Amino acid sequence: MTQIMNVDWLTVPFSPISLSALNAKAEMMRRTDNKYVVNRAALRALVPAFTEAFDVLEINERRSFTYATRYFDDTDNRAYLEHHQGVRKRMKVRVRRYLEADLCFLEVKVKGGRNMTEKFRMPYDPFAVDTMTREADEFIQNTYHRQYDKPFYAHLRPSLDMRYRRITLVARAGGERMTIDTDLNFSADGNTCATSPDVFVLETKSENGRGIADLLLRAAGERPMRRCSKYCIGLAATHQVPRFNRFLPTMRKLGINVPRSRLEQWPETLSDLSRSAKTTWVPTDATPKMVKHAIEA
Repeated sequence: MTQIMNVDWLTVPFSPISLSALNAKAEMMRRTDNKYVVNRAALRALVPAFTEAFDVLEINERRSFTYATRYFDDTDNRAYLEHHQGVRKRMKVRVRRYLEADLCFLEVKVKGGRNMTEKFRMPYDPFAVDTMTREADEFIQNTYHRQYDKPFYAHLRPSLDMRYRRITLVARAGGERMTIDTDLNFSADGNTCATSPDVFVLETKSENGRGIADLLLRAAGERPMRRCSKYCIGLAATHQVPRFNRFLPTMRKLGINVPRSRLEQWPETLSDLSRSAKTTWVPTDATPKMVKHAIEA
């Protein structure tokens, strides 16, 4: 488990906004997402610019909130594999508890047109997370069929538990949100993993993927990570999947170490990573980006 870090430096400078006002301005159930992995120093430097355009969600005088999520997949981890392979028509299912607010929802995320993410959810019993209820199963099947016009037959079972803290910013102009996640912890099949406390996952949510937050991040030299699914990274980090090469750059940036011995268990992954080692990021005026997909000993 990571040490819970104080994030007052990140939350205090912002003006507060209530949950009802946030939802009225930017509920963003249908949106384009971009994800960035940003270190503590870079995020600190961006806070003054963010405060000019964003307010922070505050509930009962709290500005950071604990999310506890259980993901569901079939026995072949099809949701993971479809994401790894870049399948356009894919779905992710989870039960998420918002601990401080004492809320729990079944959430189904699907890909819509123009690669937009759409989220559908229903209230859920937090004590019924070991299997899908009949009502939940019907909700999942109906959502999938409505989105892709084909049935969903997979039998879902718990695949990953995840917990982290989240700070939510909303643009004063409306129509845009950004979440900042820290202290990520993953658990599956008795294996656990935690991210470095000095890195943060920022997810921008806007209509076209080019919101204010994206402009500020890019101006500071930050670039969206092409593969930054927390679910997929969690499965790879807890040894649940044999192939994870496409998520290795993000895992490295998050401080998740993958020993060479583990890579060598699956020669295909090692081979894919070796072939991609020539891929580079062009350094910017800010901090240099990753220069190659290196394999750490």
